[in-house]
Amino acid sequence: MARKKTSTFDDLIEIVSYLPWWAGVGLAIVAYVLLHPIATAEIATPTQAGQMGQFAGKQLYKTLAMFGQYLLPLVCLIGAGISTWRRRQRCELIGGVAQSPAADALDGMSWQEFEMLVGEAFRHKGFAVTETGGGGADGGVDLVLAKDGEKFLVQCKQWRAFKVGVNVVRELYGVMAAKGAAGGYVVTSGQFTQEAKDFASGRNITLMDGAALKTLLGSVQSGPAASNTVPAATKQEPTGTISPTCPKCGGVMVMRVAKQGSNAGNEFWGCSKFPACRGFRALQ
Repeated sequence: MARKKTSTFDDLIEIVSYLPWWAGVGLAIVAYVLLHPIATAEIATPTQAGQMGQFAGKQLYKTLAMFGQYLLPLVCLIGAGISTWRRRQRCELIGGVAQSPAADALDGMSWQEFEMLVGEAFRHKGFAVTETGGGGADGGVDLVLAKDGEKFLVQCKQWRAFKVGVNVVRELYGVMAAKGAAGGYVVTSGQFTQEAKDFASGRNITLMDGAALKTLLGSVQSGPAASNTVPAATKQEPTGTISPTCPKCGGVMVMRVAKQGSNAGNEFWGCSKFPACRGFRALQ
């Protein structure tokens, strides 16, 4: 689909809307402070013919500043308002999915909402997130993450009926190599085929299915101080793994390390509802 043509002001509003709301307000103030003196400055009437060109240039700048001192701050404030609205929308999405008991909570949203949800979850984990929209020559990458000087690429697949296959994972791996990314994530509301899991295993690609994503969103809601467990499909887990379900309650499991007994120091899958549920699985 061809990209809808927009005006310069539409483009400026869109740019500002990706900034934090306070940055948009700050830009509005700076724009007015810089342009107002130019708009109100007195321009001396030329006394010689050779000064007419300079006079016309100053008059043009003054006219542009007269309009710009109001238009540019307005653009910045509109962008700040959109930024605030988007942030609230993201927080509501996270809260709604994390707190919903329905297994198909992720399936009831649009693909745009799904990408927004995933991006906000990574933001809460300390990543700087750039939304690319998954188009153009970026190989279908929807999000670009940055943290500690490293870049990570994310593909979001809000597929309800089909499992994500190996071609999607292989495509991301190729784009990672081309762009020099340190790692990558494939996030889906559904599941992955066994071929996709096998390809990701041993590579710096993390597969995050619907259950793992809900666990991540739950950890975002509870905050880092509320739990000392590691959510499924984060960097501490073996890349390419998918968290299993608890054999006792059917909930999502997280990676833990045994602290005592004969298995001290060994990793295992433990129920995310511990200590209410003490279900566990050995690593495969």
